[in-house]
Amino acid sequence: MMDGSSLYAGGFRDAPVDAAHAFRAAMSAMARPGDIRRIAGAEPPAPLSVAAGTLLLTLCDPETRVHLAGAVDTDAVRQWLSFHTGAPLVDAAEADFALGSWADLMPLSRYRIGTPEYPDRSAALIVECDALENTGAVLSGPGIRDTARLSLPDVDTLKGNAILYPLGCDFFFTCGDRVAALPRSTTIVAEG
Repeated sequence: MMDGSSLYAGGFRDAPVDAAHAFRAAMSAMARPGDIRRIAGAEPPAPLSVAAGTLLLTLCDPETRVHLAGAVDTDAVRQWLSFHTGAPLVDAAEADFALGSWADLMPLSRYRIGTPEYPDRSAALIVECDALENTGAVLSGPGIRDTARLSLPDVDTLKGNAILYPLGCDFFFTCGDRVAALPRSTTIVAEG
């Protein structure tokens, strides 16, 4: 459990400026799949990375439902997120955003993928990674000139998600103070 002073710490120092920079980094990552961007400003409690904490502070508010999976579902993280964003914590099936390691977030079938009338009513997953590199899977599609590469945790599962387009989940991959994104519109051309 966090002490009172820790609960209030770790938010943006200059909220309007920090949030604007973080939002730009998040949206740039989503617009350019495979690009790895620096995103910082938050100092979340362990085990959250700076990037994951910054994304949560930037994208969540009292109307944003969040699911914490596995090791990140701690009292300290719940209290920190509640204090700084007011976001309600929910089960995977109700989440707007879900956060955890790839293994803890599986299976993808637990999350909303939108409907034909409202494809935007799907979940975005923030996947905490041990490494984030421009190697591995070859990506193509909107926002990518020719191709890009990104180290993905499970190419087959992510290909299955992309086949659902315009339905499906979107992904942010975080490691330290870095973020990359994989929108559902991205095609995974090949692995390695």
